[in-house]
Amino acid sequence: MNFVMKQALGGATKDMGKMLGGEEEKDPDAAKKEEERQEALRQQEEERKAKYAKMEAERENIRQGIRDKYGIKKKEEKEAEAAAAMEQASEGSLTRPKKAVPAGCGDEEEEESIVDTVMKFIPAPLMDMFNKK
Repeated sequence: MNFVMKQALGGATKDMGKMLGGEEEKDPDAAKKEEERQEALRQQEEERKAKYAKMEAERENIRQGIRDKYGIKKKEEKEAEAAAAMEQASEGSLTRPKKAVPAGCGDEEEEESIVDTVMKFIPAPLMDMFNKK
């Protein structure tokens, strides 16, 4: 009968016994094996992290060598220098530093010349109207 049952189920009799309410087979060393497996996984993870940390340190050394060779600065160094320059520029001032005015904005002389340029292109009858006022 067992032979027929195994053939019909394809060897899944252990699981069938559990599904039908039978007792599970208990492995006396299951807890110990699981603990060893977890420890092995932890150890593998630590080794992997150490490996990649070592690789990243080597890459950083190579990057630093290239930076030194070509005089390139890190982004953090550039940002720190820019912040220090802004702080030094506004050290004696109580207000924030003024922003630079782009060319063509705010110069009164240029505004007058723009008005003169526009007036050149206005037709004569309209020009007379502007002059009467």
